[in-house]
Amino acid sequence: MERFISHSAAETEAFAARLAGKLSGGEVIAYFGGLGMGKTTFTRGLAQGLGWEGEVSSPTFALVHEYRCSPPLYHFDMYRVTSFDDLYSTGFFDYMENGGVLAIEWSENIETALPEDCIRISFDRLGDEEREITVEGLAL
Repeated sequence: MERFISHSAAETEAFAARLAGKLSGGEVIAYFGGLGMGKTTFTRGLAQGLGWEGEVSSPTFALVHEYRCSPPLYHFDMYRVTSFDDLYSTGFFDYMENGGVLAIEWSENIETALPEDCIRISFDRLGDEEREITVEGLAL
């Protein structure tokens, strides 16, 4: 388990970009933490670290955003997923099989569907901008 204290969005993005260097494709990254904790900010850094140069935004209404980097990044928001049928309709299981990196916000809602070897990232608020980010399942 690795812990990182971030004092700003820029630090969160930089940490995630460094973590991206450890990824080769096929990883499932499960985010845990409430609203406004930095999950999308973290994904922005992850995408940059994988070579994405475009914008990154929360997939709240689309449920998934695809970023064509190397490896591809699939950014899910499971906030509104409340059943297995909902999860299935997102294409989640198909995405798991195509070799990209899955970054999943609101993993709490699909915890029983997560692979055992997923990378778990928890976000805890320490202050207005300060977050403790805990990474399990990936050596940094």
